[in-house]
Amino acid sequence: MNLKVKIRLALVGAIMLVAPANAFAASNIIVHRDPGCGCCGIWAKQISQQLGRKATISDNPKRGALVQRLGVPDSLGSCHTAIIDGVVVEGHVPAADIKRFIAARPKGMTGIAVGGMPLGSPGMEVPGRKPHPYSVMAFGPGRQALFAKH
Repeated sequence: MNLKVKIRLALVGAIMLVAPANAFAASNIIVHRDPGCGCCGIWAKQISQQLGRKATISDNPKRGALVQRLGVPDSLGSCHTAIIDGVVVEGHVPAADIKRFIAARPKGMTGIAVGGMPLGSPGMEVPGRKPHPYSVMAFGPGRQALFAKH
C-alpha cells in the first residue's frame, strides 16, 4: 500500500471517530408497496420530505412474504412496508413517530406499524373528511406495545 492510500485511510478513520454517529446512520428509505397502490406514494413523499431523505418505491408482488420475514404481525398489516435505518415501518406511520422510534430504539422492538389504512393518517388524508383515530404499535419477536395514539 502506498503512502497516499495510507494517509487517506487514516483521514477517513479520524473523521469517523470525530463525526457524530447519526451522521453516518441516516440512510435512504426503501418502500415496498402492493403494486399500483396510490396512497403509498403519497405517504412516501410526505415521509421523505419530513425526514429529509430520498425514498425509493418498489412495486413488490411478493410483499406478503417480505412482511412475514420481517416479523410484522398479521394484525398490523397495511399496503406498504418501509425499511428506514434497519427499522421496519408498516403502513401509514407519521414521521414524528418514526423519528422518535429510531432515536429510542426500544429494546426488543424491531419496528412500528399502523394497521390498515385509517382515514386521516399520513397519505390517507381526505379533504372535508374527519380523520379517524388510530394507534401506532411497536412490535418485536412475539410482542406488541402501544407506541402512540392519534
